[in-house]
Amino acid sequence: MGQIFLVRHGQASFGAADYDKLSAAGVEQARLLGAWFGTCRQPFGQAVSGSLRRHRETAEACLGALPEDLRPGAALRADPGFDEYDHVEVLSKHTPRMQDPIAAKDALGAQADARKAFQKIFAQAMERWMGGHHDADYRESWSAFRARCVGALRRTVEAAGASQNVVVFTSGGPIAAICQELMGFPNRGAAEINFSLANSGVTKLLYNSGGRISLSYLNNFAHLEQTGQAQHITYR
Repeated sequence: MGQIFLVRHGQASFGAADYDKLSAAGVEQARLLGAWFGTCRQPFGQAVSGSLRRHRETAEACLGALPEDLRPGAALRADPGFDEYDHVEVLSKHTPRMQDPIAAKDALGAQADARKAFQKIFAQAMERWMGGHHDADYRESWSAFRARCVGALRRTVEAAGASQNVVVFTSGGPIAAICQELMGFPNRGAAEINFSLANSGVTKLLYNSGGRISLSYLNNFAHLEQTGQAQHITYR
C-alpha cells in the first residue's frame, strides 16, 4: 500500500501585487509541517509540486525542516497538473473589478469586514464557474480542471510504483477536485472543501498496486494546532 500526502501550500501574499510568493507566516507553516513529519518519522520516496512559486517555496521550507534521512533521494519534480485554477479569472468573470488585485484590495478594504466580503464574492464566483453553464467564458472549465488534477494524481501513482510514500505540494483547488473525484460528492461539496482547507494542511490518500486510490484523511493541520498559537492557522 502506497501513500500520497497532498499538501496545500503555506499562506500566500493575499492582496499583494505578487500573490504567488509565500508570506512569512506561510514559510513558517511549511517549516512546522516538515518538523512534524520528522517527529512522526514519516519518510518520503518522492516529492512532487505544482509549478507555481508558492508550491516550490512550501516544498523547500517543508523538506528543509525534514531530517535528512527522511527526505526523498531524488530532486523535487514539478508537474503543472497540480497547479491551481486561475482564481483571478474566476473572480473577475463574476465581479470584473476583481481583475486588478490592488483595486480589489481597496474595494474590499472599504467594507466593514473585508474577509467576509471577499468570501461572499468568491463563493458566488465559484458557483458560477463550477455550474457548467458558462464554460465558454473560461479558459479552463471546472470539469477540465478536475480532469487535469486527477490526471496529475494518476501520473504520480504510476511513477511511484507500489508501496511508495510521496508528498505533493499543491493548492486547495486540486485537493478539492481530487477529493470530489474519489468520493463522488456534488460541486457544492467540492467548493466547501476548497474553502475549508488550511494553509499547509495535509490530505492523505492510499493507493494499491491495482491503481485504486482512496481517501485516508482530509485537511490535517495538527502541526499548526500543536503550537498552541492560533495565528499559525490561516485559510487565505
